[in-house]
Amino acid sequence: MTSAAVDRTPLLEVRNLCKYFGNVNALEDVSLRVNAGEVTCVLGDNGAGKSTLIKILSGVFAPDAGEVLFDGEPVALAGPRQARALGISTVFQDLATVPLMSIWRNFFLGSEPTRGVGPFRHLDVAEARRITREELRKMGIDVRDSNQTVGTLSGGERQAVAISRAVYFGARVLILDEPTSALGVKQSGIVLRYVLQARDRGVGVIFITHNPHHAHPVGDHFVLLNRGRVIGDHSKAEVTREQLVREMAGGAELEALAHELAGIVEP
Repeated sequence: MTSAAVDRTPLLEVRNLCKYFGNVNALEDVSLRVNAGEVTCVLGDNGAGKSTLIKILSGVFAPDAGEVLFDGEPVALAGPRQARALGISTVFQDLATVPLMSIWRNFFLGSEPTRGVGPFRHLDVAEARRITREELRKMGIDVRDSNQTVGTLSGGERQAVAISRAVYFGARVLILDEPTSALGVKQSGIVLRYVLQARDRGVGVIFITHNPHHAHPVGDHFVLLNRGRVIGDHSKAEVTREQLVREMAGGAELEALAHELAGIVEP
């Protein structure tokens, strides 16, 4: 945890959040804090409530109970547009990129810079390409031709485009939805580096993942969900990667599985 993150009002905080779908408790009494310049990892297997939490923080769902605070003030997120206006930006698993469009077009997606006035106003392509190259360079990617299509980039590079776009357009809280789930080992490592670069630029990052091996190297704070409830809340100094694995697996269940597998493997 960075020293700047101590004893201050969090950028984003949720208190006792609940969300129900009929008889299903998707979230039950969930609380977490997100500070500027920190990575808060939210871990859990499928069905833990991660997707529901993302949608509440993105303004897609309204909570049934509890509250969301931004800069210490309660907010009622009426939709994704309001969340983005506050500075809460979400990069979903599908990245929301258009593979057949150029890198710079994907970077702006309807918010391109223009020049001129009135009927003489037109798209400033040179400026858009310059900004795209500069922002991607800050994330560690040197794009030789921003006219190339996004579909020609690797999965990790597409993540970098989405992350740098969010930071450029004023994200103060960046929510990353399983950014490494569909990537290989090398590409996952590249994306984790981008996560740290966003953190070092003062952004509060929420890293949603089911993989403690990816979360522990970059996380400053870890919140574990299981069936909609918080089962663990740790700072980096309080927990090891192995402890995260055990808590996610249920401890006793993991040991039972290890003994069962040992019995199968041994002659």
